[in-house]
Amino acid sequence: MIDWLKRSHIEPELELNGVVVPITLKRHRTAKRLTMRLAPDGSEVRITLPSWARSAEAIAFAHARTDWLAEQHAKVPQREAPGPGSVVQFRGRDLNVDWQETLPRKPTLNGNSLTIGGPRSGIETRIKRWLEKEALGQFEGDIADYTSAAALDTVPVGLSRAQRRWGSCSDGGAKGQKRIRLNWRLIQAPDHVRRSVAAHEVAHLIHFDHSPAFHALLRDIYEGDIKEADRWLKAHGRSLYANFG
Repeated sequence: MIDWLKRSHIEPELELNGVVVPITLKRHRTAKRLTMRLAPDGSEVRITLPSWARSAEAIAFAHARTDWLAEQHAKVPQREAPGPGSVVQFRGRDLNVDWQETLPRKPTLNGNSLTIGGPRSGIETRIKRWLEKEALGQFEGDIADYTSAAALDTVPVGLSRAQRRWGSCSDGGAKGQKRIRLNWRLIQAPDHVRRSVAAHEVAHLIHFDHSPAFHALLRDIYEGDIKEADRWLKAHGRSLYANFG
């Protein structure tokens, strides 16, 4: 890629609405064409390309669609760190942050409010830790439900802070210990959306692809409309990155 860049003078980055955004390339052996999307937080342009495609073509592909990418970039919510009087998302609903310095430091759910005390400077960190703890508890229940539905033993669940994926499934390598990781930000989404990602990863414990057999299993174990959940993530997934860095 370096030699090509020297010849073409086209950088693996774009300027979108005054912000320089890098272009990242990922080759996939089953990909049949170039696919491009903007990261949920607007931090990079991601291109998946077939093993035979040239990096030069992929980067030129992105440059040719700068206007469309700029439109998508403009839709990314501006980050607003949580603080007194702000709103955070939790399981599909808005919670008002009720801060009083004399209250306990640990956040407490109280109806549609999240009460929190302690120093004002640490509010964001304390709320994020609370959300991560809630996320892990919900994820463990979700995975237990779907592994049972698929007639599997439950597997360990971990939190992911990935910027690129909502979930991942590992076959454990030589040790054979399978494990699922889910993006903690999903605790902000409605329950049916979060659970759809959990069901998706459980289906991957049996089918490490997106074959008809995979989709058939996913339909069998997931209680909702998987397409509806996918549409929600596509339309609103970026909003889950608005409050926390």
